[in-house]
Amino acid sequence: MSGVKKLIITGDDFGLCPAINEAVEEAHRRGVLSTASLMVGAQATADAVDRARRLISLRVGLHLVLVDGSPTSPPHRVPGLVDARGEFSPHLFRAGMNFFFSRGIRGQLEQEIRAQFQAFQNTGLSLDHVNCHNHMHLHPTIGRLILKVGREYGLRAVRFPYEPILPSWRASRKCLGRKLVSGLFLWPWLALLKRQLGVARVRSNHFVFGMNDSGNMNLDLVLRFIRYLPPGVTEMYFHPATRRCPEMDRNKGNDRYPEEFAALTSPAFRQALLDLDIQSIGFGDL
Repeated sequence: MSGVKKLIITGDDFGLCPAINEAVEEAHRRGVLSTASLMVGAQATADAVDRARRLISLRVGLHLVLVDGSPTSPPHRVPGLVDARGEFSPHLFRAGMNFFFSRGIRGQLEQEIRAQFQAFQNTGLSLDHVNCHNHMHLHPTIGRLILKVGREYGLRAVRFPYEPILPSWRASRKCLGRKLVSGLFLWPWLALLKRQLGVARVRSNHFVFGMNDSGNMNLDLVLRFIRYLPPGVTEMYFHPATRRCPEMDRNKGNDRYPEEFAALTSPAFRQALLDLDIQSIGFGDL
């Protein structure tokens, strides 16, 4: 890996609520945000798409939702994926076991994944990348289906959600034990996803920052991450919002997302990239 450092700066949950959409637009116009991941079945998706069409330099990808949200397909078409209210399960482990062992579930998963790819294509936006809500594309069944269906829709890049343990700890100076345990647990699934991406010849980043500090990517922490950025391509992802909204409270239970918006629009963030000669790119540049 060369010594060049490249950074993809992403806003997730684009479309979840107006406060997030406003933050993504302003963080791209006035700040350093280069990329956004769109939820195609969320309440504010139409508003997000309108904003993205105006922001011709914003790279937009698909943020697939298969847990903790609503399906794009009619719920009666994917009964094995939803509860009595027609919602996906918020319990990640339980959902993952269901995806492995429930009879007929793979056909429903493929249908829902295809429905979300099609909904994204219907927006007319160029598909920059794909990732999954709560990183569910680490699940081998989901990863395989994304690559299978994505081939039909021009998929070229997928988020590789590997946060390097030591640089992450050096920046945050907290939770080393938790990060070690999480890294060991995720390692087999990361290795499998990396192999799947290689076989499919789909590009990805090398590292991410934001997994272990989701909702707490304030300016001080971000500037420390920048200092410890490893060579290669890193994605740093955020959940910015201009204010709190009910949808965020339901999904995240955290009121610090305006701080992430403030970090993305801070002149100090842009200056740090210049001072350290870090190239800001999108997945489409890989």
